[in-house]
Amino acid sequence: MRTELESGVLTVRLDRAEAAHARNQVMRDELASLWRAVAADRGVRAVILTGTGDRFFCAGMDLKEAGSPEDPVSRRDRMRRSRDIEQLAELPQPTIAAINGFALGGGLEMALACDIRLVADHAQIGLPEVTRGLVPGGGGTQRLPRLVGYARACELVLSGRRLTAAEAVEYGIALRVTPAADLPAAAVELARGIAGNPEPAVRYAKALLRRSQQVPVDVGADAELDALLTLLGEADAARRRSS
Repeated sequence: MRTELESGVLTVRLDRAEAAHARNQVMRDELASLWRAVAADRGVRAVILTGTGDRFFCAGMDLKEAGSPEDPVSRRDRMRRSRDIEQLAELPQPTIAAINGFALGGGLEMALACDIRLVADHAQIGLPEVTRGLVPGGGGTQRLPRLVGYARACELVLSGRRLTAAEAVEYGIALRVTPAADLPAAAVELARGIAGNPEPAVRYAKALLRRSQQVPVDVGADAELDALLTLLGEADAARRRSS
């Protein structure tokens, strides 16, 4: 994994090229530790998650590791230990997945945990777990229906079909398709545009948008008004201090 912080934008590049950036336990633990640190770092204003190279964003679970003999209790404890995808989803900073290649299984689930997804024109995405006798384990069956609706989520999860970049946009999974060579710059431009806005407002806005997917409209509207009143009060206090 490689990280770079510039102008408040943290770029995180998955870097297991020899394994198509597949998620093994080392990667899950490293990402969990990173997201804990990022959540507490006010110097990070936006996050970009991508993969090195131009072929894979992340191929999902490391099947070689998953196929190794392991006691069921040890496997359960190991896989529950990190929960890095949930930590990514809970970051207070806006997150952008720059899908630079194949994003399959847990790779797509990481992208789904981000707020915005940009996708390279040659990329493909999918949740193929059922074709291997498994089910998604990183929130795929929960986040995908909220993005694309129940019927389309059923189609993708139950068939394991992959989507092209254009289909990912059509389904509402990705914001837009970008030529592969332009994807890094497009993600940085978007992230900098977000990071340049006042931080408290951005954090409140992200929290409210996330909450809109979990609570009734009236509950979310009350929280929205509370946040607006808080920000107005803070602005009033700042003006008094400066006068």
